[in-house]
Formats: sequence, C-alpha cells, structure tokens
Amino acid sequence: MPHNLNLPEAFNAADYFIDRNIREGRADKTAVLCEERALTYGQLRDGVNRFGNALHALDIRMEERVALLLLDTEIYPQAFFGAIKIGAVPVCLNTMNRPKDFEYYLNDSRARVLVVDAPLLELIEPIRKNLRFVKQILVANGDAPAGDLNLAELTAAQSTDLETAPTNCDDACFWLYSSGSTGSPKGTIHLQHDMVYATETYGKQVLGIREDDRCFSAAKLFFAYGLGNGIYFPFGVGATAIYLPKRPTPDQVYATIRHHRPTLFFGVPTLYGQMLEAEGTMSSVRLCVSAGEALPGDYINRWKTRFGLDILDGIGSTEMAHIFISNFPGDIRAGSSGKVVPGYEARIVSEDLSDVVPGEIGTLLVKGDSAAACYWNKHQKSRQTMMGHWINTGDKYFQDEQGYFYCAGRSDDMLKVGGIWVSPNEVESCLIQHPEVLECAVIGAPDEDNLIKPMAFVVLKTPQPAQEAMETELQDFVKSSLALYKYPRWIRFLDELPKTATGKIKRFELRNMVYDPAA
Repeated sequence: MPHNLNLPEAFNAADYFIDRNIREGRADKTAVLCEERALTYGQLRDGVNRFGNALHALDIRMEERVALLLLDTEIYPQAFFGAIKIGAVPVCLNTMNRPKDFEYYLNDSRARVLVVDAPLLELIEPIRKNLRFVKQILVANGDAPAGDLNLAELTAAQSTDLETAPTNCDDACFWLYSSGSTGSPKGTIHLQHDMVYATETYGKQVLGIREDDRCFSAAKLFFAYGLGNGIYFPFGVGATAIYLPKRPTPDQVYATIRHHRPTLFFGVPTLYGQMLEAEGTMSSVRLCVSAGEALPGDYINRWKTRFGLDILDGIGSTEMAHIFISNFPGDIRAGSSGKVVPGYEARIVSEDLSDVVPGEIGTLLVKGDSAAACYWNKHQKSRQTMMGHWINTGDKYFQDEQGYFYCAGRSDDMLKVGGIWVSPNEVESCLIQHPEVLECAVIGAPDEDNLIKPMAFVVLKTPQPAQEAMETELQDFVKSSLALYKYPRWIRFLDELPKTATGKIKRFELRNMVYDPAA
C-alpha cells in the first residue's frame, strides 16, 4: 500500500477521481469548461462509462494499452478515465510530434486502440501501414475515414452503466513517454495510486486546491505537468477544469482567462515571458504556477509588479508524475526551485552517491510514492533511474544553507525547451540529412530572457557567402521534419567542429563560444 495513503488494496483511479464525486453529491457541478461547452460531473461520469463500454465492445481487456492522441477538450478525461475504469492503460501521446514518432510510440506500447482527434489524423496516415498492433482507430471531433470508427457514434450507442475493473492500488494505470539523451523514448509506467499521492501532496499542501477552484493549464494534458493541472488535481477535490484546445498563445490564454475566469493558472516560463509582453488580465486568478524549466527570477518580479500575483516555480518529472520541489505561497525565492514538497524527500549526491555539502553541485535524487514503477521494456534504463526508493532525476542541483534548491543544468546534454525535453542528437540527425551539411552539433543557448533554446553549429560541404539565407533554409528544413519547438533558433557556421583526439565533439568549447562570442 502506498506510503501515507489510506487506500484500500482494491482501488481504481477512475472510481476515485470520477465516481467518488458523484457519491459526494457533485453530479450537477461543472467539471469541465471548454470553449463554449460545459460538462457536469454527472455527464463526465456518463461519458467515462460509455467510453469504457465502447472499449469492451472492441474486446479491449485489462492491462491492454489504449493510445490517446487528443487535443485538450472534454473528450480527454472521458477517454483517459474510461480506459482506466475497465483496467486498460491509457498512453498519453504528445500532439506536437511527427508521424515517425507516433510509429515508434504505437509499436513500442503495442496499443490495440488509438483514439485520435480528427485534425491530428493526418499525422497517422503516413505511418498507418506500419502499425503492427493497432487494430482499431477511433476518431474524435470529426468524420472517420473508411475502416475507422467515429468515436461519438460508437459511444452514443453504449450504456452509461459500467462496472469498475477489479484493479488494485499497485496496478498499472497510465503511461507517459519520457525522452532521453540517448536511445529511444521510454514508456513510463505509473500506478493506480500515483495521481492520488500527487494530489494529496503538491495539489493540497502547496496549491491549497479546493472545490471552488477553476484550474486552467496552458501546459497541455499529454505531458505529466498538464495531466495533473488539468485532470487529476481538479477532479481530486471536485473543482472545475478549463481546457484550451488551440495553441496557447498569449492572446488565446488571456481570452480564455477572461471568458472562464480560472482561479489557478499553470504555465511554462516561455509563455510567462510572452504574456508579459502582451495585453491581458489575470483578475480572477489567485495563484500561478510554472514548471518544465527554470523560471527566470525577472519574470517572477515583473509578474508580481504587474498583476500582484505570485508564480510558484517548481521542478517535477515524468517519472515522478508531477512537482516534488516547489516554491510556496508566502515563501518564494526568485531563481530557486524552492523546497521539498511535503510527502517527498530529496538528496543531492556526488558520483559515488554520497550526499554533498550545501552549495556543492551534485545529482538530484528524489523519493516519493508518485514515482513510476519502471520503464516499459527498458530494463537497464529502469535500473539506472529507479534506484530502489530513489529516482535519479538526471538534474544537476545545489542547495543553499536555508534549504532552497537551485538548478545547475542537466547531467547529460538534454535540453528543455518550453518545458519539453529536446534531444540534441535528434536535431543533429535531422540537420545532417540536408545535402549541404557536412557535420553539425547542437547545444543549448540562452535567449534574451535566459531561457534555453537549441543552437546549431554547422560545417557546410561548400562554404557559402550568403549564410543568412542558408540559416533560414536549414531552420525550415528542421521544421519540416521535427516538432516545431525543436528547430535551432540560431545557426553558427564553422570551418570545422572542435574535436578530441578520438574524434568526439568538444561540446564544452561550443558552449564557450555561446557565452564568449569572440571565442
């Protein structure tokens, strides 16, 4: 049984987050607001049950995976918890990825059903014939091509009664894919109790989330941070979730805030920087949260001056489900990730896993019962990350004498761009496919707001004088192949890359060039 949670051995997360709200008298309370649509908890429960029955009709069984490639709409929690309620395992997929990524996710997870939003179906068409395990595609919010099923038609024919599967609190519940600097993305397996633990710790003890809150996450539901903000935190206390299906531009975010008046707002540093440059109101919001990458202290101060609101910066991870170190209301240290969230423990260790002294940089380890069980079919990676009770975050941190944690970068070369991991290797592999590129290397570089973005160093096969045009051409080349946030914001052309005697690229010299342009 999970530490400090009084959950019964027989436990299902869908019963806890959906059906419990009905038992506690919230059937007529608004659960979800999305554009002009509203869904009560009673309607949400009916949708969850219809979706679960639809999966039964397709012969989906306990422990089988159901892939979700969905925009942030009211369909998402219905599909997510509908799968969980029958003991199946939803796999949340990043809508910003490319067809080849989805081919990997779907074949790796062996999902038998894919639920996809109609506008995203074009991402599946090029790889449809390569999907080895998907037996049925359900299309949401639009027409289904021949051979696929229309989700609305399928679920409308189903009963609103559904028996909860006999899962226990340590059964597999949902997957999220976590990227790495080397190798393929890893299917991160979370258990039935993990969402409850994150709600009881960060949700209640840091956010102080309550039933009358309205939660609006600009960070999308498909990754760990957004999933907590927009699904299990609000449903954990009977609050209301607000969804924005569109891209979260400052104008769209401010318009949603004006229309639906959230009390809790969740963003990432890049968005906060953009919102500071745009016109809008935060008058209904009582608290703002940032995660995904370190929040510049300047943003915190400017936000407080303009809106009178605190932004709680914190660090979480896919492996831990949500935030485990955070600033707290009334205790904010700009530039710091804050202190350990109650219910978690953290250590900073040297290479031999001994604790370092305050002020010394080491690797951050974290412990808490929202931790993933393992990576799917990645035994060695699981052993390297899941170290007994401790999770190795791969982040370099130091702690001051007062107990505040400060990020000092990654222990590998991964970049975090807009709160999402980017592998330099992937961007390099794309660039090298351009016919004019001889070799290249990608590192992280700070933009004008000190947020990290990809920067490429490129050696051309034939030096060209008009390099500005080539820079644009290479950027467009990457944009056409990879998710937009992965393209290099700057490209610097070199005659040769600095290398060691064994031919390895000296990335530290490239970083020196970033911080000393004369180098």
